[in-house]
Amino acid sequence: MNNPTPKKRIFSGIQPTGNLTIGNYLGAVKRWVKLQEENCDTIYCIVDLHAATIWQDPNELKDSTRELTASFIACGLDPKDSILFNQSQVSAHSELAWIFNCVARMGWLNRMTQFKDKAGKDREKASVGLFAYPTLMAADILAYKATHVPVGEDQKQHLELTRDIAAKFNSDYDAENFFPLPEPLIEGAATRVMSLRDGQKKMSKSDPSDFSRINLTDNKDLIAQKIKKAKTDPYPLPISLDELKGRPEALNLINIYAALSDNTPDEIIAEYGGKEFAFFKPKLAELAIEQLAPISEKMKELKQDKKYIDTLLDEGSAKAAKIANPIIDEVFELFGLIRKNRHY
Repeated sequence: MNNPTPKKRIFSGIQPTGNLTIGNYLGAVKRWVKLQEENCDTIYCIVDLHAATIWQDPNELKDSTRELTASFIACGLDPKDSILFNQSQVSAHSELAWIFNCVARMGWLNRMTQFKDKAGKDREKASVGLFAYPTLMAADILAYKATHVPVGEDQKQHLELTRDIAAKFNSDYDAENFFPLPEPLIEGAATRVMSLRDGQKKMSKSDPSDFSRINLTDNKDLIAQKIKKAKTDPYPLPISLDELKGRPEALNLINIYAALSDNTPDEIIAEYGGKEFAFFKPKLAELAIEQLAPISEKMKELKQDKKYIDTLLDEGSAKAAKIANPIIDEVFELFGLIRKNRHY
C-alpha cells in the first residue's frame, strides 16, 4: 500500500461563530500566516460542521463562514500559499469521523472536559454531535495525515485523543505508521489571550460583554475605548515577570503587547516596568490600532464580494479533497469497505 510520509504538514481550523477577536488573531491566525513562510504544507479550515453541534441559524451560518474567510485573507492568509476551505465541502471529514466513531472508546470521549463545559448541567439535552465532535476533530487532522497542529493549551486534550485514535487504528488494522501521531505547535506570548474584564477567563467570542474582547471588526475609536476600560489593578507595571504573579490582568495586557510587537514579555517589562497603566494603555492602544485597523478595513472590502469568497472556498475545497480522498480510499480498504467509485 502506498503510504508516503509527507513533509511537515500543518492543519488547523476555527469555527464560524461570531467575529474573530484579537485572541483568535494572536493565538492562532497570526501564527498561521508565519507558518506559510516555512517549507511545509499549510491547510486551514473553517469548521462549519463543528459549529453545527450547537443549533445555528442557517443564513447566519453561511454569513459567518464567509466573514471568517474574509478575516483569514485580511489577516494575511494567502490561498496561493495555503489551502483555505470550509469543512462541509470535503466529504472526507464526515466519512473518516464515522470510522473514528467506531475506533474511539466511550471512556475516551467521557473524559473530554470541553464537552462537560459546553453541555453544562443539561448534558442529557446536548446533541450527539457535541459529544462526538472530538472524533470529527481527529478526522479533520488525519484526513490529511497532518503532522503538526497549532493548538492552545485548552485544546491539547483533543490532540492527545487524535493521537490515541491514530495509534489504535494503525494497530487494529495492521497498518503501522499509516496515520502519523500529530505533534502540537504551542508557542508565543499570547497563545492564550484572556478577557479584558477578567484576566483569569479566556477571551471569548461568546462572552456577553463586548468590552471583554477586541473584535477584528472594531474601529479605531472602539479599540482605544476597550483598552482604556480594560480591567487592571492600582499598581504600576512591575520591573520583572516574577512580580506579575497574582496580577492576571496586568500579565494579559503585557502579553498582548508582546505578541502584537513580536517581542517577549521580558522585553516589554524592560521598556515599561515601573510605568503606570495610564501611560501604558495608550501605547498598547496605538499599537493595536496600527496592526488591526488595516485588517478591519480589508475585511469590510472582502465581505462585499460574496461571489469572490465562495469561489475561493470552492477552489480550496477542491485542493483539500485532492489530498484527502486518496487517504480515505485507503482507510476504507483497510477497514474492509467496498467502494469502487465515488457516487454523488
